[in-house]
Amino acid sequence: MEQSLLTAIFATGIIAGTPILFAALGEILSEQAGVLNLGVEGMMLVGAVTGFMITMETNNQWLGLLAAIGAGGLMALIHAFLTITLRANQVVSGLALTIFGTGLSGYLGQTLIGKPLQATFKAVPIPGLSQIPWVGPSLFQHDLLVYLGYIGVAVCWFVLYRTKAGLKIRAVGENPSAADAAGVNVFAIRYVCVVLGGMLAGLGGAYLSLAYAPSWLENMTAGRGWIAVALVIFATWNPTKAFLGSWLFGVVDILGFHLQNLGITVSSFFLKMLPYVITIVVLIIVSRETKKRHVASPGALGIPYNREER
Repeated sequence: MEQSLLTAIFATGIIAGTPILFAALGEILSEQAGVLNLGVEGMMLVGAVTGFMITMETNNQWLGLLAAIGAGGLMALIHAFLTITLRANQVVSGLALTIFGTGLSGYLGQTLIGKPLQATFKAVPIPGLSQIPWVGPSLFQHDLLVYLGYIGVAVCWFVLYRTKAGLKIRAVGENPSAADAAGVNVFAIRYVCVVLGGMLAGLGGAYLSLAYAPSWLENMTAGRGWIAVALVIFATWNPTKAFLGSWLFGVVDILGFHLQNLGITVSSFFLKMLPYVITIVVLIIVSRETKKRHVASPGALGIPYNREER
């Protein structure tokens, strides 16, 4: 396979994986604090339609991006209130959030379908780095949100594993009773992590409607939110592994277009199915490996914390 084709596959794979990466980073933060959020798909959809709608009104993609981040955060706040304050079942609340987000985005975006978007995020090659053979075209000839994804991975990893705040987050996710006894505000940390996770999911949705495919289509996330949830397990709750996983799923997602360009005839139904098949296969493999290596999820994941039962 020619070098130019491989470079194109890697570059488009990173672009296709960026919305998944943002959503996965948000889910990692939430789950590290002990809150499972299965509403990622709904938050991404609301973020996508909000970002598109505000950008259409203002002709400013940055305002649209901020609105999408805020919309994702508000959706996550609903989940946080239900699961942290009211101690509702996290799985049920997350699924309800996805259903609500899907319906709400479809309602808000029904008049936006097919409308062109003038203000979008364009590619901004990084001087010097973009000229490096292989690496430059693959990593450094993208739009600013892709670079924001790189920064997000580094910041998320640093915060979780090299700061006092990250230690508190992981302590709350592992043993909230012990963290509470040590003076850590369990409820505040869980609220902050869940809302930040929603904001990142909204950012991932906005990337789809403002950069990846500047338009609005109902259910345009096409299951990427669920892939992001699965990617968290694949990454064993580690942001750096999430970057590699998002790139892998992005390459698989975009591979079909490159195969068609090479003249290889493959069923379109198979190509659409491939990312989800790979997700299932990877989950099976990772589940077996994590069991062997005793890599477990946060100890209190999915368990509401009741201070009176300490």
